[in-house]
Amino acid sequence: MKILHIDTGKGWRGGQQQVFNLHLELTRAGVDSHLITQRGGELLRRSEGAGLPVYGLPLLGEWDLYSALKIAGRLKRGGFTHLHLHSSHAQGIGVLAAMLSGFRNVIATRRVDFEPKSGVLNRIKYGGRIKRFVAISEAIKAILLAFGVPEEKISLVNSGVDPDRIKPGSGNPFRGELGISEGALLIGNISALTDHKGQRYFIEAIPQILLKAPEARFVIVGSGELEEALKAQAAGLGLNDALTFTGFRSDVDEIMDALDIFVMSSHMEGLGTIVMDALAASKPVVATQAGGIPEIIGEDRGAGLLVPPKDPAAIADAVLELIEDEGLAVSLAAAGRKRVVDKFSAKAMMEGNLALYRELDYG
Repeated sequence: MKILHIDTGKGWRGGQQQVFNLHLELTRAGVDSHLITQRGGELLRRSEGAGLPVYGLPLLGEWDLYSALKIAGRLKRGGFTHLHLHSSHAQGIGVLAAMLSGFRNVIATRRVDFEPKSGVLNRIKYGGRIKRFVAISEAIKAILLAFGVPEEKISLVNSGVDPDRIKPGSGNPFRGELGISEGALLIGNISALTDHKGQRYFIEAIPQILLKAPEARFVIVGSGELEEALKAQAAGLGLNDALTFTGFRSDVDEIMDALDIFVMSSHMEGLGTIVMDALAASKPVVATQAGGIPEIIGEDRGAGLLVPPKDPAAIADAVLELIEDEGLAVSLAAAGRKRVVDKFSAKAMMEGNLALYRELDYG
């Protein structure tokens, strides 16, 4: 068995973390796993740093003929048994490479919870060249079914995280950087600053939280097209002293450790692996009932507090409940970590994909 993975993301978001986790765990399990990703990208850098087999290509857009030809050559000569595509653009390039090389054993993982657009090109991407689709949540599976993908071509494999990656105490320097005193509450969100992540609803909730918890501090970690708009919103609400925007940070594990409460404010979400990271780090979580997030949390108050999407008042009420009821916060944090260890580990995610590779045999 020899697997070729393709991911086109240049930055570092949840999808790239999942590809890295899968590549690493497969290699640890003795599987011959190889990765093609974008030149100069963070996934390339981290994979090289971990000593994993990785190659850089331009991967420009979803129908990059040059990259497709290069990949087709590897498929013809490299002895690969499976081609696993991990992003929408990778799906376009990978399908084209498979058509050029005659390769048939193609798998595509879908992580985003909006329906693919109709059109000829997407019908090619989601057509017969893909042997199996991997949905990372039941919510994603439902979207693929609605688009017309036959159920027998869909396998459910949840994303997973390393439950021991975030080290207790590693966040102390970040708290010092922000001037957070010992015992003060730090409440935060770590996500790309895009519309579907819903940070504007978190920001709108902050004044309501401050009315009852005036010493609380807040942080939003990430970059994206809405950064300036969100900063303007915060300034308009007079939050300059209470809320910090960090921009992109490479030390998100340490920042997660620094938090006392994690808030996930998305109104669309394929699954939400950053929520898994927060639970694994034993953080009390307030999260929206969006996409696959409830599949992580389980029933409300099982491993976190669930609130409706786009509802700042509900976010504020849930955060205040955790602040005011320390026993609830502690019990949810413990239940959340147990849930990730039992159900959403990176090793479990690797084993789910490996079972699929074996089911599809060697092409």
